[in-house]
Amino acid sequence: MQKIRTITDLEDIRESILQDKDSEKTIIRLCLSTGCRAQKSLKVNEALENEIKKYGLQNKIEIKKTGCHGFCEMGPIMVIEPANIFYCNVKPKHVGDIISETVLKGNVINRLLWKDPLTKELTKTEKDFPVYKKQRKNVFYNSGKIDPTDIDDYIAAGGYSAFGKSLAMINPAEVVKTVIASGLRGRGGGGFPTGIKWRICSAAPGDIKYIIANGDEGDPGAFMDRSLMEGDPHSIIEGMIIGAFAIGACQGFIYVREEYPIAIEHLSLAIQQAEEYGLLGKNI
Repeated sequence: MQKIRTITDLEDIRESILQDKDSEKTIIRLCLSTGCRAQKSLKVNEALENEIKKYGLQNKIEIKKTGCHGFCEMGPIMVIEPANIFYCNVKPKHVGDIISETVLKGNVINRLLWKDPLTKELTKTEKDFPVYKKQRKNVFYNSGKIDPTDIDDYIAAGGYSAFGKSLAMINPAEVVKTVIASGLRGRGGGGFPTGIKWRICSAAPGDIKYIIANGDEGDPGAFMDRSLMEGDPHSIIEGMIIGAFAIGACQGFIYVREEYPIAIEHLSLAIQQAEEYGLLGKNI
């Protein structure tokens, strides 16, 4: 694997990844986060793999195993590209029709579409889904779109670009200044300004500093940390690298609850992949 040593290296790798993508291939984005797994999305994935193999479509169809799409109540969630067809409550028994009718013939299966409980109207595409249309995803922009276990998918989506820009500033104080100006705040109840926190840490005495990402969730039903660690772990690592550069830290820690096995698995894999690319480790 090529080591990333400069911004040019990063952009070259991104361009290479994008060029290698087959624009003619059907992409099935299937949620494999905790919520959808609880509703047997792993069985749906297994059925998809078997059906694709049965038709000999391994080179025509890609299953992209994603994080949370944001509508766990109706899981398992599936989106079929490029038509952007949005299916919910997908069961293994539906997979045969999905491949034979939707993928091969372009027909939409109405019983798998979301039905508005008031108007009874069906929503065909993800972009027209009413719940999503009223949202603007910032932190969770990539979740549900990329494979969280594939660093190349993250890089192709623009990942690690902010990291490259930060190092290009040379002066960590400029990074702190930029984050303060952005208005970025912490995701806890206090919403403490991130840039101010970084400025205080960078000015603190001592040669050895650490950066810590707290993935704990004490609020009942608040699963945003777990969902992000499951669906977009590289965004956490990238943020930690930028923060470490800004405050002068050379080591980081991520606190994760033991009962979040998928988050631990995805974070561990993301750290390994980032090290292989030279984004983590000594003399990055």
